[in-house]
Amino acid sequence: MLVTSITAQQVSLHSAFAVRSRLIERFGVRVGDVWAFPTRERLARAEESEIREVGFSTRKAEYVIGLAQSDFDLAALDPLSDAEVVETITAERGLGRWTADWFLARALARPDAWPAGDLAVRKAVSFFYGAGRDLDETEVRDVGERFGKWRNISCHMLLAGARVYG
Repeated sequence: MLVTSITAQQVSLHSAFAVRSRLIERFGVRVGDVWAFPTRERLARAEESEIREVGFSTRKAEYVIGLAQSDFDLAALDPLSDAEVVETITAERGLGRWTADWFLARALARPDAWPAGDLAVRKAVSFFYGAGRDLDETEVRDVGERFGKWRNISCHMLLAGARVYG
């Protein structure tokens, strides 16, 4: 999930999918008609130039290899509070609040995760709650308060609604 997030930082979903697919095919294992995501150990052995060859920037290649080589413990995140998960993830080089928020939402399925810094989320919330103007991240975080412990599902419903009506 964290490597997937790195692929999606500051690019379109289409670009992220293409880069991620090339990474998986280059470093993963083929199982029948599909590819298994590369193991941490395989990515830790990769050269930065090999990661760049599949479409990563130099920085993102550094982040992927650094994360794979680190002693970062994903299993240790599950029992932590949301704030502690954010703090732990953002302490890693190349991983910021956007990544931490999506990790809470998708990997840990925390019900009140609210990735307010995501451009698509900001646009969706602005569409439904912005009264004709684009809301900034702070305003989107404030709007999220109305959804309480249902922020995560609300986020996905707003994204879906924006695709249909936006």
